[in-house]
Amino acid sequence: MIRIGIIGCGRILAAHLEGYRILREAGVDNFEITALCSRKAEDAQSYVKRGEGPPQRRPVSDIPGDPLAVGDQFLSDFQPDTEVEVFTDYRELIASDRVDAINDFTIHSLHHQIAEIAFAAGKHVLSQKPLAVTMEGARRMCEQAQAAGVTFGVFENLRFDQGVRHQHWAFSDEGPAGRLQMAVMGNIGTWWAPDLIVAETPWRHKLIQGGGMALDLGPHFFDMIRYIGGSEIASVSAQTQVVEPTRYLLRNGERVEPLSCDADDTFYAHFELESGAAGTMFGSWGGHGTNTVLGDGPVFYGSRGRVTGDRIQLDGQEEQSLASLYEANAPAEMKDRHFPLGLTNDFALSQLDWLRAIEKGEQPECSGTEGLRDLACAYAVVESDLAGRKVDVAEVESGKLRDYQKPIDAEFGLG
Repeated sequence: MIRIGIIGCGRILAAHLEGYRILREAGVDNFEITALCSRKAEDAQSYVKRGEGPPQRRPVSDIPGDPLAVGDQFLSDFQPDTEVEVFTDYRELIASDRVDAINDFTIHSLHHQIAEIAFAAGKHVLSQKPLAVTMEGARRMCEQAQAAGVTFGVFENLRFDQGVRHQHWAFSDEGPAGRLQMAVMGNIGTWWAPDLIVAETPWRHKLIQGGGMALDLGPHFFDMIRYIGGSEIASVSAQTQVVEPTRYLLRNGERVEPLSCDADDTFYAHFELESGAAGTMFGSWGGHGTNTVLGDGPVFYGSRGRVTGDRIQLDGQEEQSLASLYEANAPAEMKDRHFPLGLTNDFALSQLDWLRAIEKGEQPECSGTEGLRDLACAYAVVESDLAGRKVDVAEVESGKLRDYQKPIDAEFGLG
């Protein structure tokens, strides 16, 4: 039995608990969540038992499919007989005899600090993305996990999304779309636009806290590109902006509590893969009027066709459903690997990936090393803007280029 302690009980926790509930309903019974930790005990207590304890904080999003829109999830829904201990100090939770493994769902400036203590105690870790507040923090986490001989995963759920799994197959050796050649993706004005504080978390708009859209969503986007393209990102050329220098909370239809922002809310990036494929991505938390989205989501061109969302159009053929084509033609072994136990919830699949790796004494598909590479790509965006040139991801990953990160490293003792 893998006993899990969760550190960080913010609004995203409900989506994680939903994933664990789905696993239990699918017959996965090798885990139990035995401890929760939050700075305010009532935040942790609100997730323990349905009908008891303080009320949960309301979801901050109503966007369909947004994990921050999930609410009303309780540990008692899927482990009614488990005694759950509540902590307000993560050090005490890690040091206790209540847990074998840690889920870290805190802000990313805490990730390297929590991981260091957990690895020293021999605990397995599943850390939220982005992996760390800087590359130095991420490198230390990977080195410490390897030295401790534990399983270290990063919660990068986008690659476990059903549609992304289908797209991965489409551009694989077995897939119909051929080798990936080009990719373009862009989304302006969908999230928190035009001037709301993202997820009601002010640190996301502070450079010294490692905030900004490129670092918050960039790891998701680059992980998806790396996964679908089957190749590492070689270089990035980018620009960033602070389109809305003041943001607000929305209360009863009124904008209140203005916040000054110095981390990007908008970025534009061109990237090249080691395979020779290339593409462009852009995104913004700003945008007045209405939103703009390219295609049905990211658009991918391969040597034999185009894919966007669930639509695939191959040369000389009518457009068709990618999901239907996947179901009819993808190898059974790949389907089992993509969707074990028939699961399609991306949170449940990410958690199962980590739990199975612990059982086998291995590293998960989304390992700490994968998270390190995703973070290097995201940091390449802001480093490129500051340097005014195209940068190689390798120079960011190694620490050779870190001008943007220097004040953050100094703030958190990572210099």
